[in-house]
Formats: sequence, structure tokens, C-alpha cells
Amino acid sequence: MSNVYVLGGSQTDFAINWARQEKDIYSLFGHSLNQALDDTSIDPADIDVAHVGNFISCLFTGQAHLGGFFGHVHPALNNVPGSRHEAACASGSMALLAAMRDIESGHYQLSCVMGIELMRNVDGATGAEYLGAAAWRGKETQGCQYPWPRMFADLFEQYQQRYGTDIGYLRRIAEINFANAKHNPNAQTRNWAFKPESFSADDQANPIIETPLRKQDCGQITDGAAVVFLASEQYAREYAKRQGIAFENLPRIKGWGHRCAPMLLEHKLQQSKGCELIFPHVRATFADALSRAGLADIHSLDGLEVHDCFSMTEYMLIDHLGLTAPGESWKAIEDGTIERSGALPINPSGGLIGLGHPVGATGVRMMLDAYKQVSATAADYQIDGAKNFGIFNLGGSTTTCASFILGV
Repeated sequence: MSNVYVLGGSQTDFAINWARQEKDIYSLFGHSLNQALDDTSIDPADIDVAHVGNFISCLFTGQAHLGGFFGHVHPALNNVPGSRHEAACASGSMALLAAMRDIESGHYQLSCVMGIELMRNVDGATGAEYLGAAAWRGKETQGCQYPWPRMFADLFEQYQQRYGTDIGYLRRIAEINFANAKHNPNAQTRNWAFKPESFSADDQANPIIETPLRKQDCGQITDGAAVVFLASEQYAREYAKRQGIAFENLPRIKGWGHRCAPMLLEHKLQQSKGCELIFPHVRATFADALSRAGLADIHSLDGLEVHDCFSMTEYMLIDHLGLTAPGESWKAIEDGTIERSGALPINPSGGLIGLGHPVGATGVRMMLDAYKQVSATAADYQIDGAKNFGIFNLGGSTTTCASFILGV
């Protein structure tokens, strides 16, 4: 495939509640885009095409059509081709894949990719109901209060049945990601205070959400947006020259993977009975990204940003991406492999649990954090010497899966 380069971008502060400031989704959109243009010194007139990753703005804000906002942010974008992409929590990755195809085809040289979500303008019960749109309405998660905690609690039960998994390791994942978020100036939870009981079975400090998952096992609904600029080799060379940086130091997307499995979790579990892994398509998605990048295995990477909408999601990804044997994710937690100082850090940004989870923005935010790592601009959460960084973003109960390898 033609090389696709990442020229940087920006992320909003995920701690801000935009509705509380009496600002709407366009305010978030405009702020994020202008911030990205300023941070990269990209001329808006250079943008050939624009893509927006968004899951559920139509329910949370009543606004579904987002591509037309670009022209309101800057007059140079009045007629830019724009489109919105939806795949639940993987919406941002679908926007990235579409932008890559535009550049690889030669139709466009520079693409602006935004992920955006405004979600803290409703109460928790309403938010949970809206997020249920990512499941098969009327066919699963019937009778539960919180559909997605229930779904990933069911996944934990599968791990218990197959492997005898100790839930204490899920608590440790949450603790690590909250600690990582302390180093990220854009993290929603950077100023949150925790006690040891916060990561225990204490019903006051860490109440049950859907048995056995507790509060700290669950990523938080977040307002936020992230922008990255993807470019062809031709534009990337010109950009590097203008910025006075070495072209060879610009990160590029070395590999990618994409799968879409059947919607129902029950169906997926039935399909994988007798298989080594619970979700073989998750392993296949990541294997595609590694293969396209020309990398042997996960150990060729310097770190990962993975989808930890729940601690259980990250626990599943540890073994499914090949860091451990199936059912043995606990080993990489117990020996410190996944910590910031470990052999293969996972979610140095804080991940969805620590940094925050504006659903449609998450895939784009992951790409931005991978960019920061391989360009050595991640500041206090930088992984020393990072050259290749992996991303794994998923939507639904691993229904839509996307993976990228970014490197220099």
C-alpha cells in the first residue's frame, strides 16, 4: 500500500463538561479543529477531505449531520468533502480507515480526521440507554440496568469458566490505568483521588455496577474530541520541509487490520466453542496489522494503546494480541509487563478508564497518542525510545475491530 503519514493533531481536555459550560457539540468541534490547526501549523486550505468518527451524537445532542461543520470553522473548508462514520466505539477508527483509502487511492493528499462525542449532558441512566444502541436492540442485554457492563461481566464469566480467572487482576488493570492518567494533562481522571479500597470489593469505595464488575472496572462517559492529519508521502515531504524537520522522523501507518463479527455476543461465544481463544477474529485483526507492518509479533512493538472500556476488555486483549498464552493474561499483569516501566507498556495515556472515553473519538485519540509516543512528544507519559506503537480499538462486544501499527 502507499505510505500514509501522520502529521500530528490535538486532543481536548477530557475533564471538561461542555454542557455544564453551556456549550454545544459545534463548540467542541470548532475548538478541537482550531486547536489541531494551531498545533500542527497546517493551512486549512491544504485540507482535501475530512472525516468524522462519531457514534451517537444524534441521541445525546440531536445532531447527526456533522460533516457540514467544517465550513463553519474556517472559510477555506466551505466545500471540503466530508463524511461521518459510525461503528460504536470503533467509529473513530472507521474514519481513519476511510481517510487512509482516500490517500492511498491518490485522490487526495491531506485528510483531516476528527473523532468527537458530547455525552455528559444527560443523567447516567439515560446515557446507558443511549449506549445500548451498540447492542442488538431487543435481542440482548434484556432486563439489565447497564447493558455494556453486563456484556463484559458475561465475558469475565466466560474467562472464569474456561481459565479460572481471578477478578483481582481486573482491579490491578484499573489501578494501573488510573495511575498512568495522573501523568496525562488531558485525562479526565488526572485529579481524582483513590484509596486502596477503591480497587477492592468494598461496596462503598468500589460499588457493584453489574456483578462482578465494579465502578473502577468501568470506563467513564466523557465529552471530548481528537483530531489527526493523515497525508500522502508527497504532502508529508513538503510539510517536513516547511516545518524544518527530517522527513524520516515523520510517523507513518505501517499496518492495519479490520474485522466485523456477528453482532450478538452469544453468537460469538457459540462460534468459538472449542477454539483456543474466545474471539479468534480479534487475534486475526491484530495479526493483519502486524503482517502488513512486516513485524514478527507483539514483542516487536514498544507499547500499545488498547480499548479498555472495561478492565475486562483489556484483560481479554492481553492474551488475544499474543502477549501471553490464552487464559494467561494475569502473567503480564503480575510481572509488571504492561506497566509504564514494563517490557510492553499498555495504555500509558491512561486508556479509556483513566483518560476517558468519548466513544466516537476514541480511535482517533489512540492514533494521536501513538503518534506522540513514536515522535517523542508524549511528555510525562513518554515511553523511552518508542519506535513502533500498536493500537487496538473495538466497538460493541468485539463486533467491529480495528488495529493499527504506527512507527518511524
